[in-house]
Amino acid sequence: MAAAVLQMRAIIKDFPGVRALDDASFEVRSGEIHALCGENGAGKSTLIKILGGVYPYGTYSGSMHINDTEQEFHSVRDAERAGIAIIHQELALIPEMTVAENIYLGKEPRRFGVIDRHRLYHEAGELLSQFGLAIPLEKPVYALGIGQQQLVEIAKALGRSLQSGNALLLVLDEPTAALTESEVEILRQILTRLREKGVACIYITHKLKEIFQIADRVTVLRDGKTVATQSIKSPECTEDVLISQMVGRALTILFPERQARSSIDNGSKREEAALRVENLSTYPSEPPRLENVSFEVRRGEILGIAGLMGAGRTELISTIFGAYDGKWIGGIFIEGTPVEIHAPCKAIQQGMALVSEDRKRYGLLLDADVTRNMTLVNLGLSADLTSYGIINHDAASEKSEHYVNSLQIKTTSLAVPVNHLSGGNQQKVVLGKWLMTHPKVLFLDEPTRGIDVGAKAEIHALMAKLADEGVAIVFVSSELPEILGMSDRVLVLHEGKITGEFTNDNLTQEEILRCAAGA
Repeated sequence: MAAAVLQMRAIIKDFPGVRALDDASFEVRSGEIHALCGENGAGKSTLIKILGGVYPYGTYSGSMHINDTEQEFHSVRDAERAGIAIIHQELALIPEMTVAENIYLGKEPRRFGVIDRHRLYHEAGELLSQFGLAIPLEKPVYALGIGQQQLVEIAKALGRSLQSGNALLLVLDEPTAALTESEVEILRQILTRLREKGVACIYITHKLKEIFQIADRVTVLRDGKTVATQSIKSPECTEDVLISQMVGRALTILFPERQARSSIDNGSKREEAALRVENLSTYPSEPPRLENVSFEVRRGEILGIAGLMGAGRTELISTIFGAYDGKWIGGIFIEGTPVEIHAPCKAIQQGMALVSEDRKRYGLLLDADVTRNMTLVNLGLSADLTSYGIINHDAASEKSEHYVNSLQIKTTSLAVPVNHLSGGNQQKVVLGKWLMTHPKVLFLDEPTRGIDVGAKAEIHALMAKLADEGVAIVFVSSELPEILGMSDRVLVLHEGKITGEFTNDNLTQEEILRCAAGA
């Protein structure tokens, strides 16, 4: 048995009004990939921030040992000097700087005291090539999708870890949340090479299948406590067991049973679509993002949008919602009436709502409290919330409280800033904000990305409930089981074109993947 590289013992960490870690203990061995799982709010990120020096020694109780030597990290640099490299769930990139500049930020190669830009770009290119990543070095990070930003962050941390020569422990917090299967495979290969070199890895993910594919052992946290640590090879270690340990109960239904809306007989007269899109194209057309896309979705129907990263899924719903940063042509019809939508405010007025894939960048004011985030979109829509330009704070609190309760958002108060909430609860705040507008058409872009299995089941149940109430739902997901489990119909995109449209009747992942690849 390999020696322990890291030992964290009886860790307790308190925040105002909540205990994030309660006597948690954790151990990682040399050359081991150790998965850390639990629901959002279980304490995973807090534990890692203690390990990484974000929460310095003295702000928590308990002890931490690296190679049997007790550590007292007072800063992130202390952790880095001890051989710890961490990729946090929140990306640490400078949006206005290029990919290459971000990779070597703070460690730029210099010549005569001046940054050697030629060498910087050359070495960044070699690093990305080593990891099998094709990302333009000169492109500013803000121009990349969230998936590519995640890859840049991974390359940045792994590059520094490999070059430092003193890397003992690599921590990845939800590294594959925005990655395609091919990109996930690249990451697996990198981690396997690091394991062979004796580097230990803590791998935090909500994707349970990944745990069984790559990890050696797994530790489960629940409510800040260590519930269990077990070998992946143990016959007692199964997905059902992990889920039960995470949520404290058996979770038998991930996708709610419901009658497919597209199969309901509406009689001889066809019901008018809640949303119809005709020949939607974006331009300039080189390379094309969307080309002659046409589809419709009816009231109470859930339409799944599938495709590989870069297929145009986000561009499609962003364009319809008026949030696409470019020009487009085509027709958009709401309940049969043509509408002109060139800004999100126009879409909202027409009864549309969009839960974007990057909730922290586009969906939330992170420093603002729950009430402000919940009501911000609704201030101009509801006479109850404003009068002569003045906000009725009592009404705002009452409406927010309603959605906090109905969505079971875990927060100590409506005045808590949303950046203090877990990822799953942040996503529920975004959903509550849009549900408050009472939308006719709801767009969901990766609605369960980066949240735990319990919160996923709750959001799936909410989607089914909204559809039963007559809301037309269009949702994008990179997880094919989710597409198959929730959709009435499935639309598949490849390079901006529709390559498949299916009624979800015995539809298989293979059929979707074939169309997604353009076959």
